[in-house]
Amino acid sequence: MSNPVINKLDEYSQLENDTKGVMTISGTLTAFAILSIVLLLPAAISWNWAALGYFDRVNAITWIGAIAGLIFGLIICFTPKTAPFLSPLYAVCEGALLGGFSAILEMQFKGIVVQAVAATFLVTFIMFVLFKTKVIQVTRKFVTTILVATGAIALLYIVNLIMNLCGFHQLSQFLWSPSPLSIVVSLIFCAVAAFNLMLDFDNIERFSQYQAPKYMEWFCAFGLMVTVVWLYMELLRLLSKFSRR
Repeated sequence: MSNPVINKLDEYSQLENDTKGVMTISGTLTAFAILSIVLLLPAAISWNWAALGYFDRVNAITWIGAIAGLIFGLIICFTPKTAPFLSPLYAVCEGALLGGFSAILEMQFKGIVVQAVAATFLVTFIMFVLFKTKVIQVTRKFVTTILVATGAIALLYIVNLIMNLCGFHQLSQFLWSPSPLSIVVSLIFCAVAAFNLMLDFDNIERFSQYQAPKYMEWFCAFGLMVTVVWLYMELLRLLSKFSRR
């Protein structure tokens, strides 16, 4: 969920130079484009299975994608050098997860996926413009605020998962309910995810300026994908609430 690249800039002094080259912004964008294509392939398969009525397969691949994606994501976060090899596997897992998740909601609310995709692109573009024009400065205070907010949301989701496993679904029902308070919570979650994009852009720019090792292109591309996927899922949840109202 949260941006795994945050705070890595402070640790850059411990990173050794890569003799095969240094990180560039264009290289990072290329890596992100590759990850996006890799993500779309399993997403399309999962979506097609749902359309054919193979819901057992969709449910299985969704859970496998979620669990495996979490494992690969944690490994990449703690060992950035694995990013060139593991981030494509992470993208495959996220594609399986998003395909099933999106297909299920699309069956309930026609057109919601197109709206969520369009909203994700729009929000990403707006945050990029705000970052490049320096309308919002990525200061230490800004980073700390977003980190705290992101950590709080992550903790809430962990508590929700534990409660669901224990048979208590009250928090989950609230998070999915179309009540005004639940909608406000979703709007806050979407805002925090959007501001994480600015942290991603800032990290990409700073790492390239510091001439970080080449593998950091994939690490930063992975971090950007984590944020974009999270933003998309939060927007999808928010739109589903509006649809039920």
